[in-house]
Amino acid sequence: MINKRIQMFGSPAASVWALSWLAVFAIYANSSELKEFQFKHHNNEEIYDAILQIREKCPSITSLYRLSEDSVEGRPLLVVVFSIHPTYHKPMDPEFKYIANMHGNEVLGRELLLKLADYFCDEYNAGNEEIVKLITKTRIHLMPTMNPDGWQRSTDDGGSNYLIGRDNAEGVDLNRNFPDLDRIVFDNEAYYKDINNHLMQMVDHLEQPVQPETKAVMQMIMSIPFVASANLHGGDLVANYPYDASRYGNVQGEYATSPDDETFKWLALSYSNYHADMANPNRMPCRGGDKNFGKEGGITNGAKWYSVRGGMQDFNYLSSNDFEITLELGCDKYTKESELEKEWNRNKDALINLIWQSHIGIKGIIKDAVTLKPLVNAFIKVVNVTNGQLSPILHDVTSVQDGDYYRLLTDGDYHVTASMDGYLSSTKLVTVENKHHNEAKVMNFTLEPIILPSNYSKKRKRFAYSNSITADKLQMF
Repeated sequence: MINKRIQMFGSPAASVWALSWLAVFAIYANSSELKEFQFKHHNNEEIYDAILQIREKCPSITSLYRLSEDSVEGRPLLVVVFSIHPTYHKPMDPEFKYIANMHGNEVLGRELLLKLADYFCDEYNAGNEEIVKLITKTRIHLMPTMNPDGWQRSTDDGGSNYLIGRDNAEGVDLNRNFPDLDRIVFDNEAYYKDINNHLMQMVDHLEQPVQPETKAVMQMIMSIPFVASANLHGGDLVANYPYDASRYGNVQGEYATSPDDETFKWLALSYSNYHADMANPNRMPCRGGDKNFGKEGGITNGAKWYSVRGGMQDFNYLSSNDFEITLELGCDKYTKESELEKEWNRNKDALINLIWQSHIGIKGIIKDAVTLKPLVNAFIKVVNVTNGQLSPILHDVTSVQDGDYYRLLTDGDYHVTASMDGYLSSTKLVTVENKHHNEAKVMNFTLEPIILPSNYSKKRKRFAYSNSITADKLQMF
């Protein structure tokens, strides 16, 4: 039944934003009764039903879409969106995403995102000021399962095996299956190149075939201008941040610093400090001999823990404007059903607080000073000048569809430069003071065009949030 409903939404090859669920939703809504949310392990069909029920309860602030590829076994990969403009990107409103169940046997995040969607809907309808403000100011994407096939295998086996269901139906670990952009950025560093962002155009080969689930999420990342995100896992209790890969091979305990190390630690702490137990220094480690991450604030640099190549976390940071962290939500991979409600209460405040972090730092719109038209794919470069220091943050972000940009930054003083080929650069000084659950400081730029000589050769073309560029690049996968 559910597959027939899903098939009506459009072909798997259609672009991520072009699939409308409204017609099928209308059919479904007339033939179902609203049910109260239950803390249980929802099977794959029940997940689809639960999402559709949420859409029925909150049609004005939700939309649903299906990613461009199905799972290996043909299960659709679905996302529910919360916003007062749920079907489109609105300038100056940051986009945030949660993806869960990437490893099919790590199931808590899957249920937490279903409950979070239900909670958002109910609290918005009830007039909860904090939730109304968050949904009014942010566009939030929730993807409960990236690996429904693995979940099915794990569940069929009883959910007790540490490995069965971890991989997708082809036996591939999806969190090792993304293009290895760490290899590219570390090579750039070795040869003193300053290219540290939007690296997809530099991919020249793949270590292994890209799985359909991976390709679908890559299309999502490269099509929607996400600002921040998290990937929900299980098996330990810690917030993990880039870089996930070691610079010097699989070196045990190597801290692989990214240019935005301070910002990533801020994001990780924004989750761990709001979780009931993640940052508790007195809690026990998951297993004998394991590190007690609670003594480190409940956070860790990914490579310092263990090195991962081809992971989704670093791919987000190095292919797009998105700052992603990975959340390990508990010692058990397949959480007992009786524990789900307790785990929701332990994670709820942290889940919500992390979404608010898409509003830290600065944001604005970059325009042509003559035409006042927005400039797409302009660069934002940042130098930290707090307390007289002069520390360039060698990771640029770019303006997106409507000339809007979002630059996550911790508290401090910064020189911010907007630049684009064919324009004079503009630099401004800004003091960032991130106030609790408030919007980022607005800093707009207008760039003066310059007349270029006829023999001017453009610099390397960087990635833009453009369907045509995305489609062309993804053909190699």
